[in-house]
Amino acid sequence: MDVGVSFKDHFSAHAADYASYRPTYPRELVSYLAYLTRHHALVWDAGCGTGQLSVLLATRYTRVHATDASAEQVAQAVAHPHVTYATAPAERSGLEAGCVDLVTVAQAAHWFDLPAFYGEVRRVAKADALIALVTYGITQADGPLGELIARFYHDVVGPYWPPERAHVESGYRDLPFPFMEVETPPIVMQAHWGARELLGYVSTWSAIRPAQKQLGREPFAKFHEEVTAVMGGQSMEIRWPLALRVGRV
Repeated sequence: MDVGVSFKDHFSAHAADYASYRPTYPRELVSYLAYLTRHHALVWDAGCGTGQLSVLLATRYTRVHATDASAEQVAQAVAHPHVTYATAPAERSGLEAGCVDLVTVAQAAHWFDLPAFYGEVRRVAKADALIALVTYGITQADGPLGELIARFYHDVVGPYWPPERAHVESGYRDLPFPFMEVETPPIVMQAHWGARELLGYVSTWSAIRPAQKQLGREPFAKFHEEVTAVMGGQSMEIRWPLALRVGRV
């Protein structure tokens, strides 16, 4: 399907890895959004990727319309009887006017043409609808593992992050958000991973491929060895504090 809008595609080439290794959002996030929304008939999950948030939303809402501009991401999305996936840009949802109770964007708003997207949000939203932008920043862990991750993130691949990554690091506070904002609680996404899962997740970072083109594979092989040595065969807690911008449309 031709989505008709160009977009910065950092993820289609490794959509299968994205589906396998990206962390799962906490149910606490969906419970909070469900508490705020007055009706629970339809959610539009824009920039859904492979459906990490979409399937959780389907546990609290009757239907989820999940869209992504990447056909490869949509092809890898997690199936759910109440989730309908479509390849479409965030600026054109394919939905009827005035039908949506909640619009969600998880880890994707920094790639959007926001004025056009917000126009589409206003078109499809019900009068009492909610919009929620969700992002998570630098991966955290305790002790030597956390130090390894931070050093790799900042010192090795730091210069190769796309400019939009700055919005993630600021928790989306610098993005325009022309809605009546709602105060949000602190929510942390967590996973207990071994070295394979952590390294698989790092392989999906948008900085990795440009860095490899310039640096070769040696820095990544070294990081692999260091992570494996620190973690051994055990699982460790990995954390990502969520940043939310939630508002009434």
